[in-house]
Amino acid sequence: MKPLITLKPFLHRDDEHIGIYFQNNLSLNILIKDKAGGKWSQTGKCWYVPLSREAYEKIKKSLPANVTLDSDELKKYLEKKNQIPKKSTALTKTNQNLHHPVRILNTQQLKLKATISPINKHVLPAMQQLLKLKAFSSSTIRTYLNEVAQLLATIKDIPADELKPEHLKRYLVYCYEKLGLKENTLHSRINAMKFYYEQVLGMDKFFWEIPRPKKPFQLPKLLNENELAKLFNALTNKKHKAMLFTIYSAGLRVSELVNLKIADIDSTRMQIFVERGKGKKDRVVNLSPILLDILRSYIKEYKPKPKNYLFESEQTLTAYPVRTVQQIFGNAKTKAGIRKEVGIHSLRHSFATHLLDKGTDIKYIKELLGHFNIKTTERYLHVSKRQLVNIDSPFDDLWKNKSLNW
Repeated sequence: MKPLITLKPFLHRDDEHIGIYFQNNLSLNILIKDKAGGKWSQTGKCWYVPLSREAYEKIKKSLPANVTLDSDELKKYLEKKNQIPKKSTALTKTNQNLHHPVRILNTQQLKLKATISPINKHVLPAMQQLLKLKAFSSSTIRTYLNEVAQLLATIKDIPADELKPEHLKRYLVYCYEKLGLKENTLHSRINAMKFYYEQVLGMDKFFWEIPRPKKPFQLPKLLNENELAKLFNALTNKKHKAMLFTIYSAGLRVSELVNLKIADIDSTRMQIFVERGKGKKDRVVNLSPILLDILRSYIKEYKPKPKNYLFESEQTLTAYPVRTVQQIFGNAKTKAGIRKEVGIHSLRHSFATHLLDKGTDIKYIKELLGHFNIKTTERYLHVSKRQLVNIDSPFDDLWKNKSLNW
């Protein structure tokens, strides 16, 4: 039976693409990735390429003769687009580009952008350009653009470039009182607005007049040794188990785990090289001998064998998706019956706290975690039991000395 590939319009991060759908097939994965320039969407569970004539032709040329290509759904959407007089185009030889088909996904992001007045349409593109030029991470770019989009949707036809600090103060009060935003979200929104007004527009010291809300002091959430054992034992897939073992054993962020390459595991020096962690900071962490044996066993037994990344996606042969690793943790937590409201980052918190409990100097823990400031690491002093284990509650003395009844 011939493999079937279906092409459909696909919306990804508010840009329209051609979605490429087929049953998982390693050889087709490689062809779509290497020859057609496809990228994998973990959310959409499909490959995608830009919505253009060139990309469409590239797909056709990359496929072997024994593959059936179904592009009917893509063509139907382009025909619907043709029914709209303004900027109407179709998939014809005369067109150099496949213009946007009819939008079929009513996402919150699209709704938000649709409410931005034409007078402020320049704001997000100008901001995105500078963020990219300054090499901000993709997650920071998305966050900043979303936060400023919220502002633009609120002010409607008021020119954003003419807002003064007093206007933004009132807006932040509105965010706190009416929208119920928490302190951390307000900080994120202020940072995004600060970037636009001070970096994009060049308004010097624009945010000095705007006070920041005091952040709550939150202790790291962690799992104890018994909970960790239950969590790890709830996993049966060796690849998944090796992932969570590695995070806890080395105190890694999940983003650092998925970007680990096989070459980053140095068995001679017994170190793991973490490249461009948070803040684009390289560091090395200790490699546990037990973890090394586990990783060797995983690479030897797992099919298909990873070639570049330590934990590769079977579809794309690239880095494993962060969200998938988070879901693996969540499923294991549920199966283990752990009711604490913790995420996968709790493994990193547990690593740091358990090192403190064992007497490791906090300065070494700071380096292992890759913190810029020792104050960030000092939070773990508040949850470590090392200093508290020999302190008796005064209630115990009262109970013993006064013979209280129960």
